Amino acid sequence: MSWQTYVDDHLMCEIEGHHLTSAAIIGHDGSVWAQSETFPQFKPEEITAIMNDFNEPGTLAPTGLFLGGTKYMVIQGEPGAVIRGKKVMISLNAGSGGVCVKKTSQALIIGVYDEPMAPGQCNMIVEKLGDYLIDQGL
Repeated sequence: MSWQTYVDDHLMCEIEGHHLTSAAIIGHDGSVWAQSETFPQFKPEEITAIMNDFNEPGTLAPTGLFLGGTKYMVIQGEPGAVIRGKKVMISLNAGSGGVCVKKTSQALIIGVYDEPMAPGQCNMIVEKLGDYLIDQGL
């Protein structure tokens, strides 16, 4: 199965009538393995900061997680395994949403969502695929 199929069929799937806004599978080095058409253009330093937080949990908490220039306040997660964030509202029209990043041995599985999708739905989609890839040695 291609990496793009994982994004299209497993991350961008429908759950209770909702979909992720965007999703990607990115190598630890920042290389894009596959992504949805709507995935934001990110900066290499944003992926570096995420990887640093996996290696030293808590480093993103003071500054927030940035992805494609959007700032997310880091909320609960699993140190070294999952980072979850809630979109920081810059304007009243920004909408509410968040991000979930699951680390596997070789990649980052990233899902971005907007309301009405619930955070738990995003987390379930991203973490389920991440756990599967970990089980496969990936």
